[in-house]
Amino acid sequence: MAVSMRDLDSAFQGAGQKDGLEIWRIENFVPIPVPKSSYGKFFTGDAYVILKTTALKNGSLHHDIHYWLGKDTSQDEAGTAAIKTVELDAALGGRAVQYREVQAHETEKFLSYFKPCIIPQEGGVASGFRHTEVNEREHIIRLFVCRGKHVVHVKEVPFARASLNHDDIFILDTKSKIFQFNGANSSIQERAKALEVVQYIKDTYHDGKCEVAVVEDGKLMADAEAGEFWGSFGGFAPLPRKVASEDDRNGEAFSTKLLCVAKGQTVPIEADSLVRELLDTNKCYLLDCGAEIYMWMGRNTSLGERKSASAAAEELLLDSSRRKAYVIRIIEGFETVKFRSKFDKWPQMTEVAVSEDGRSKVAALLRRQGLNVKGLMKAAPVKEEEPQPYIDCTGNLQVWHVNGKEKILIPSYDQSKFYSGDCYIFQYTYAGEDKEEYLIGSWFGEKSIEEERTAAISLASKMVESLKLQAVQTRFYEGKEPVLFFSIFQSFIVYKGGRSSGYKKYVTENAVTDETYSEDGIALFRVQGSGPDNMQAIQVDPVASSLNSSYCYILHSGNTVFTWSGSLTTTVDQELLERQLDLIKPNMQSKPQKEGTEAEQFWNLLGGKCEYPSQKIAKEQESDPHLFSCTYSKGNLKLTEIFNFTQDDLMTEDIFILDCHSDIFVWVGRQVDSKSRSQALSIGEQFLEHDFLLENLSQETPVYVVAEGSEPPFFTRFFNWDSAKSVMHGNSFQRKLAVVKNGVTPTLDKTKRRSPTSYGGRSTVADKSQRSRSMSFSPDRVRVRGRSPAFNALAANFENPNARNLSTPPPAVGKVYPKSATPDSAKLAPKSAAIVALSASFERPRETIIPKSLKLSPRIYKPKPEVNAKDSITAISSRTEALTIKEDVKVGETEDEKGLPIFPYERLKTSSTDPVTEIDVTKRETYLSAAEFKEKFGMTKEAFYKLPKWRQSRHKMVLELF
Repeated sequence: MAVSMRDLDSAFQGAGQKDGLEIWRIENFVPIPVPKSSYGKFFTGDAYVILKTTALKNGSLHHDIHYWLGKDTSQDEAGTAAIKTVELDAALGGRAVQYREVQAHETEKFLSYFKPCIIPQEGGVASGFRHTEVNEREHIIRLFVCRGKHVVHVKEVPFARASLNHDDIFILDTKSKIFQFNGANSSIQERAKALEVVQYIKDTYHDGKCEVAVVEDGKLMADAEAGEFWGSFGGFAPLPRKVASEDDRNGEAFSTKLLCVAKGQTVPIEADSLVRELLDTNKCYLLDCGAEIYMWMGRNTSLGERKSASAAAEELLLDSSRRKAYVIRIIEGFETVKFRSKFDKWPQMTEVAVSEDGRSKVAALLRRQGLNVKGLMKAAPVKEEEPQPYIDCTGNLQVWHVNGKEKILIPSYDQSKFYSGDCYIFQYTYAGEDKEEYLIGSWFGEKSIEEERTAAISLASKMVESLKLQAVQTRFYEGKEPVLFFSIFQSFIVYKGGRSSGYKKYVTENAVTDETYSEDGIALFRVQGSGPDNMQAIQVDPVASSLNSSYCYILHSGNTVFTWSGSLTTTVDQELLERQLDLIKPNMQSKPQKEGTEAEQFWNLLGGKCEYPSQKIAKEQESDPHLFSCTYSKGNLKLTEIFNFTQDDLMTEDIFILDCHSDIFVWVGRQVDSKSRSQALSIGEQFLEHDFLLENLSQETPVYVVAEGSEPPFFTRFFNWDSAKSVMHGNSFQRKLAVVKNGVTPTLDKTKRRSPTSYGGRSTVADKSQRSRSMSFSPDRVRVRGRSPAFNALAANFENPNARNLSTPPPAVGKVYPKSATPDSAKLAPKSAAIVALSASFERPRETIIPKSLKLSPRIYKPKPEVNAKDSITAISSRTEALTIKEDVKVGETEDEKGLPIFPYERLKTSSTDPVTEIDVTKRETYLSAAEFKEKFGMTKEAFYKLPKWRQSRHKMVLELF
């Protein structure tokens, strides 16, 4: 685009250099900056240019330009504003999206900058009107109509009964009281949003000192405030039926037309369908959609051509029926989602050479005058940060294997070992601010079958229901797991093949090779992760093409074990390799291989040498979040984007989707009906399927279902979150009304902390003991692999000596800080002498301290009431997942309750189809035989009854005996 200095207004120099708003008012055809103290104050006789600059996560700056026209603005002022908007875009490099805004018909994006509303004041520069300041005017009675669920369109209407109707919200502003009249057909959400306008009027025009009254349509003179309201209109009378407004007519069906702008004239484009190929980079076009007119400007068009196209768009608006239409200008290569959606075919990735020519030329011209041009240059990308889990990752984990339509609890020492052909369910319990929080998820292996995926979702949903819908539900696909998942499991292994009946049936029926992992066969594992709290070993095809220079690998065939380190790996990567080797092939001496110096036997096991990649597998990056309000009816999903969203936009009657590209959150309000609530996960899946933002989202993107009142930190971090608001009672309108009238926030009683579920989960240790799930130390090994100084420093951040004992309820966690920015108040306490002694033992090579008295078995041991330093070391050695302590069964101990009949477990559980009658239902477990009790509970009856009551109940709940 050709740019000359005479085309640019000096008022725009340095504009758009930082995040935020900038506003200019057109005075005598010149843009004059508006003081920040007057932002949001508009006059009906003026025209304004508004620039919204947004700093994106990738480090670049995004610009939206709006020009606002008051109802009394002259045609000359309107034209000047339109032209100055094009000039401002040129000064910013020709990339901004430009919007034409008309008083009382603004876009929701524009109104979102000035929440809760804008109420233009009479006056203007060119009209000769005097600007009337708020504190100067004599208070007169005014009537406003409010429309909108998410942002409020406020329009002053004549103070007359005829202005009222049953469909809208009206605000009557009098000298001593503000009335809100709720039309009978208005929604709760609209009423709640209108209350924000009431609060604005109260604060702006009454210094916060006046009464507020709400009048419901249908409540007549029987109500004192309703009587006072109707008295202002001379008494009650039936309201007229609402007539179709201009807004309604603008929404009528309109045949979309594409027009080419050539030499100031518009030429219709004849085509069977709208496709991207119709747009020429050397021309400007108008896409006339009735209520919206899009002006598309090719990258190679001049500033003059763009101004001509803008004038052509204004001509279309000379028709009185079109004056309120939106005009949106778009530059090639920066098309909005809504514009692209108007075309039948639009390529996912348009190959457009985005030239810096316009930006650099403008920068050069301004630099010659000694002006600061920093904002005109492309912003440098921000340094990519390591993803954070944002929750306490020292909680309690339980994992179930899905077999058919059932779930089978996996022992703690095996719960981090998954198979690619199977599905799993996990429940993670961790400390929230004032209660236990739950995350219940499903994991689908790449080769798992659809029937077991469906069963996993159903079983997980039932678990969420059993927790009164206060758990976060999620589902993950193999290869698309977020850092949150890996941080919970910490040391994670995925084997090929499967163990479920469904997978085996699939292999048999389809005559495919069963790839299920065998310790004696040939297997290749890719080791990945960022540290001891996030490391994985993924089994891949045992061929050379599976290698990658950015990873380390484990290759074994029977008793032959190779480790391979790519040339781009770090010391930390190689330490992770050693740790994962301890889990996959303990007690085996490996043959280290470095890329480029491999032994012939190594390549022979992989079937020969061949080319392989060197780039790490790319993960979906988190992008700037978008919030959508959802309407789901008869399987159809309709979305409305909420711009510049805040926590207050989450209304308890609705479902919202927060799209972060790498993760999708479905937020469900407390007042949502049970049918819609049960479809929340399906709504998230449908959102991915339709790809509403046209961002080519994967169907396997992680989806979370978040219930109001149980929002996890990894969701609330996208808001300036006030936890008190998430536990308020009543609907949206009742909540806002309590605040507006009384200034108080009605909240629910806080849920008491629940005891953590430790049954069948991780190995529990004695009180005040240390646990580190990431330690890959094996008690049967004759050596402990060494650590580099760099890895010791990384591991020190994770191995917190004050990690809580999982057999007791965890402490409250006020905030989870990233490791790189932990405040002084959150620093770790000094290590105990026992832990220091044990840590030192880990650093001594070829030495392992294992008390001889310990008997190794996948069982939970009985905590001792008192623990001294020596016993603490014994307990701490259970830090590995494979190490637990077996209870000794006393000789001659009584394992059956005397005098009680014995029944099989299948008849005693609460879901039995053939239940036993005439038993004490509070003690179902006592009717089990000693052998079956030990099989189900993993301990004897005597050991069970020595446990605290809350732990007994937890065991019984998971076994359906409670």
